[in-house]
Amino acid sequence: MNRFDRITAILIQLQSRKIVKAQDLAERFEISLRTVYRDINSLAEAGVPIIGEAGVGYSIMDGYRLPPVMFTKEEARTFITAEKLMEKFTDFSTQSQYQSAMFKVKAVLRSSDKSMVENLENHIEVRKSHHAFHKPNSNTLDVLLKSISEKKIARINYNAINSDDPMERIVEPVGVYHENSYWYTIAYCHLRSDYRNFRSDRILSCELTERSFEHKHAPLKDFLEETYNHADLRLVRIRMDKRIARYVREQRAYYGFVSETIKDDEIEMSFLTASLEGFARWYLMIAPNARIMEPVSLKNTIRGLITKISENLD
Repeated sequence: MNRFDRITAILIQLQSRKIVKAQDLAERFEISLRTVYRDINSLAEAGVPIIGEAGVGYSIMDGYRLPPVMFTKEEARTFITAEKLMEKFTDFSTQSQYQSAMFKVKAVLRSSDKSMVENLENHIEVRKSHHAFHKPNSNTLDVLLKSISEKKIARINYNAINSDDPMERIVEPVGVYHENSYWYTIAYCHLRSDYRNFRSDRILSCELTERSFEHKHAPLKDFLEETYNHADLRLVRIRMDKRIARYVREQRAYYGFVSETIKDDEIEMSFLTASLEGFARWYLMIAPNARIMEPVSLKNTIRGLITKISENLD
């Protein structure tokens, strides 16, 4: 990126956020802090009203806006890819809002780029195997995001995996994340007086209340790190034929895959799992071509499953 493009990109980032730290700019554009300061000075000399506060960051004076910046062809192609993903992996309300935003983005494209985008739309498809939400016209994700941004309590009707009947929960969402084809929200549950993880497809309905949050919550990242660090994880090591290993590379991520090592004609894989039985059920699919190195308790779990299978075959 040449200096002109970089300075333009810095200006766009300043317009897109309330506060931007010099260190964040340095990391994004892979430049030194000294170069960041020089670029900021260039913008200021060009008449951009930048406010800088030591230890806080840079911001642009309220009310200052440049006309829309023209997008490159590469950026336009990225928008179409993102639009296809939004259609498949978000709820109905979020899809509609993103589509509205995309109309505005397309409106500022050059005529030649509009034609390119319209043609490209017919050549990208996203397929999914799971329904991330309880019903097609769900607004679950949209409501949860509103709850987080406005700090308003949400009311959900939740069907827990260990319960036969749905139950109303009053929650304060901390954040949402996508994992293994589903959206999840970590939220403070007033019923349990503790933080709980809720899966989107089990949320039967979701609505925003007028009640403000009663608690102050840490960032989502802190909760996810704490969950991982304090989970009761067990180390599992298995070996399998190289020819079989390639067929499980996509699946292994769902079972806590950590690393792999080549051992002659075999590959040894290490996992960290919180459920030996869940891992054992997956292992049975590759058992004829794999060996368990550790732990012994996993072997015992599999023996128990095999016994049950044998009984069901009688």
